[in-house]
Amino acid sequence: MYIGVTNNLERRVYEHKQELIEGFTKRYHVNKLVYFETTTDVRSAIEREKQLKGWLRSRKNALVESMNPEWRDLSEDWR
Repeated sequence: MYIGVTNNLERRVYEHKQELIEGFTKRYHVNKLVYFETTTDVRSAIEREKQLKGWLRSRKNALVESMNPEWRDLSEDWR
């Protein structure tokens, strides 16, 4: 599971799906958007990112499943 902050979610998802960025997502073919949160405050976004990264995988899974129980790719309809 990859957790990150961006100011343009659609662009960032595209980069991951096309494997344009070296690193974790390219190496492990992580390219499905299953959960996201929005905010206008960059500092709070970074704090939330740090918080989520500190969680156990089971807690992250529960968060995803609370909003997206089928783990559907939320970007599949984007063009």
